[in-house]
Amino acid sequence: MHQAEIIVLLFAAVAALVVAARKFALPYPAVLVLAGLALSFIPHLPQVRLDPNLVFFFFLPPLIYPAALFTSWRDFRRNLRPILLLAIGLVLFTTITIACVAHSIAPSLPWAAAFALGAIVSPPDAIAATSVIRRLSVPHRIEIILEGESLVNDATALVALQFAIAALMTGTFSLSQATLRFVWVATGGIAFGLLVGVVMRWVHPVQITISLLTPFLAYLPAERLHVSGVLATVAAGIFLGWHSPLIVSARYRLQASAFWEMVVFLLNGFVFITIGLQLPGILRALHAASLLSLIRDAALVSGAVILVRIAWVAPATYLPRLLSKKLRARDPIPRWRHLTLVAWCGMRGVVSLAAAFALPFALSDGRAFPGRDYILFLTFSVILATLVCQGLTLPILIRKLGVRGDGATDEEERSARFAANTAALAYIDNMSGRDGLSSDVVARLRAEYDDRLEQLRRCAENLGDRSGDIATPQYQQLQYEALRIERDTIIRLRNEHVINDDALRRIQRDLDLAEARLIGD
Repeated sequence: MHQAEIIVLLFAAVAALVVAARKFALPYPAVLVLAGLALSFIPHLPQVRLDPNLVFFFFLPPLIYPAALFTSWRDFRRNLRPILLLAIGLVLFTTITIACVAHSIAPSLPWAAAFALGAIVSPPDAIAATSVIRRLSVPHRIEIILEGESLVNDATALVALQFAIAALMTGTFSLSQATLRFVWVATGGIAFGLLVGVVMRWVHPVQITISLLTPFLAYLPAERLHVSGVLATVAAGIFLGWHSPLIVSARYRLQASAFWEMVVFLLNGFVFITIGLQLPGILRALHAASLLSLIRDAALVSGAVILVRIAWVAPATYLPRLLSKKLRARDPIPRWRHLTLVAWCGMRGVVSLAAAFALPFALSDGRAFPGRDYILFLTFSVILATLVCQGLTLPILIRKLGVRGDGATDEEERSARFAANTAALAYIDNMSGRDGLSSDVVARLRAEYDDRLEQLRRCAENLGDRSGDIATPQYQQLQYEALRIERDTIIRLRNEHVINDDALRRIQRDLDLAEARLIGD
């Protein structure tokens, strides 16, 4: 079977499995990994090897960039403290804890190699969690914290991994040098990403091609400069996301949103199913080891990874507030249900596996990298255990906890719509006396905006009782059916040769935009 055929079949499998996962309300990352694992045992199936360079330089930038591009800078900045506590504090704490656990169960594993394992499995994967919480509607702040954590934690973990490998190569480690190096890598990456963002802002990225190149223009040169490519991509994405309303057209925004959604879906789906396909190759490398001892070690390390996050979240939330009266007044203690949800969103993903595969085969003196295959196996086990154990139970946990969306963004949206429509109406009133402007045109447009404002007032008045809200399920269903009738009608007219395909596509575009807005609501 040719490589191209394998890739096409994998993408077809991804599409079918995601449809099945959504039908049964299951998180698709876990389903894809399990499916890949099942496929890996099919006899004579060609081995699909996950190339770490392909992941780091081809998959990672376009996965990080849209997450940063569509992140709210205001909310990210407001929640910077909990984000950094998870993305830096928890990553380092996990690295140290897992290193201790790994060295205790496998004393022959050098400390530096154990720290490498800890760094590899320390960063959670955002997609695995957000694919669930967005569908089930959780408080907006939880989404922001989890997404913000995922934007930064990869950089922390990869820097920690670099120092662990360097210590193994040289036999020395300096905490002061590591700290200075981390500061340089982080600040340098952010600065370079902002530079790329400024340049792309002046270029006016109005084409999908330029938008697609932006993450690579931020990531690859930053890595060449030995600063964080991850943070460079994040900085460029957040910067351009903040400025995009001023520099891009409405048409581009519509295209870009759909484009990046498709890119992220395809890349993530391909990566998760490929993760499951890696097991046979990993097991072959460990043929001499006892299967029972490997399963025991995998269970211990995977359990430790899950427990470390649970043990970190509560103290990291309560202690700062106990020590700071200002913090208590500004940011009250979150509900325990919300903390439980954040603590359980620790699924690992592609960055961990790619980092494990990227470990060198040999040290500088020619000796084999100690425990490389063992680290690979434990990394795969942690990814599988967290995706299955936490990923499949996360929807159940959210329902059991009774965690629901707080409607904060909806309220802000209503207020902004009211302000924007009021300003537009005032402008129309000012224009009504202009020479050459038809009074009928002004009256028609004014009536349209009056109707919008009336609908927004009804929404505000019926916030507790949504029976008057224009976005009730009954309203949405009726509008959806009306759009379907319109679509069926224009297709019938096209088939009867009353209209041509150009006319069909123009009307269809308007109907598609209306349906997209309806779904977005």
